Amino acid sequence: MTRTSVTNACRGCKQLPSQPHRVLHLINGEHYAGAERVQDLLAQQLPHFGWNVDFACLKPGAFERERSARGSRIVNVPMHSRLDMGPSREIADLLERGGYAMLHTHTVRSLLVGRFAARLARLPLLHHVHSRTDRDTESALRNRVNSAIQRFGAGGAARLIAVSHGTAHYLRGLGYDDEVLRVVPNGVPVHLGPRPWIAPQGDWTLGMVALFRPRKGVEILIDALAQLRQQGRAVRLRAIGGFESEVYRQRVLAHAEARGVAAQVEWTGFTREVATELTRIDIFALPSLYGEGLPMVLIEALALGLPVVATANEGIPEVLADGRAGALVPPGDATALAAAIAGLMDDPERAAVLAGRGLQRQREHYSDVAMARQVAAVYEEVFQQAQR
Repeated sequence: MTRTSVTNACRGCKQLPSQPHRVLHLINGEHYAGAERVQDLLAQQLPHFGWNVDFACLKPGAFERERSARGSRIVNVPMHSRLDMGPSREIADLLERGGYAMLHTHTVRSLLVGRFAARLARLPLLHHVHSRTDRDTESALRNRVNSAIQRFGAGGAARLIAVSHGTAHYLRGLGYDDEVLRVVPNGVPVHLGPRPWIAPQGDWTLGMVALFRPRKGVEILIDALAQLRQQGRAVRLRAIGGFESEVYRQRVLAHAEARGVAAQVEWTGFTREVATELTRIDIFALPSLYGEGLPMVLIEALALGLPVVATANEGIPEVLADGRAGALVPPGDATALAAAIAGLMDDPERAAVLAGRGLQRQREHYSDVAMARQVAAVYEEVFQQAQR
């Protein structure tokens, strides 16, 4: 199979079934961040392409509270430890009783449980790879364990869905070929009338959206903010989202205090109204150190016509057309990040051009409808194969 056919999974899609099929998504569920946003949007859009979605959660929490896909059933099947395989039988029974056509997993934890559940139910398994497992956390040991679990679980998968070509390249390096891999870029809704980007007359507001944890690089952005303030620039940071832990929150607040910019950082906490929050900023910053298969928050910013400064790791350059639709800087380099932000502040015309290109790319390549259409094509391919 050629790379083109793998990439454009929606092309050549078979005619949709007259009666919708059902697919069960097995997820963690404790957070509502980028991967969970993908799951939520797929549940809303896939019925338009002949596939109804329900959820089973292994770590019940924020997803059940915050999701928009209220038409999808959600069942909690808690794991009592990372290696608790008890839920496998319950999920297999759920698959059989519910008349599901296949199981779709999204995390290493759900992949491990899902492999056994799908085998018990004799149904196809698909796994969505949202980022690299070998660089997912700060613990080298945990990354190795997660990578080993992924290798084991993926051995039972009919298809692996990679969210970017960068993620697919990583998977090819692990030995998976194009018979198994499908690239389906993440997507968000298209905004019909985003505000034209105009440089502010007074203070500039930087914005970052994340479930804040060490790999998101907020400390680097705080360092860049301190440098910009030292240059005499009137700039602030609006940090949108919650923290992964209280320990890390205290660490970051202390870091901002030590850099002398605590008063210039506003922490909004978790919100479902990300689009509203993004309308309150002038430049979107994505300082992630690693672990970004294809960031949903980046696509959200592009969809609203914001100029972007982001680190060049994993799927980010792909979205930003290698710097033609947003400024790219090396991960972990606060000075380069500050310089890129300053460059947009000093050249508003360039900032507006980048914002316009980013908006166009989101509309053409990264919509929720396009994402669902391509996932549905993968489902149909696997379903037809299972019927033979």
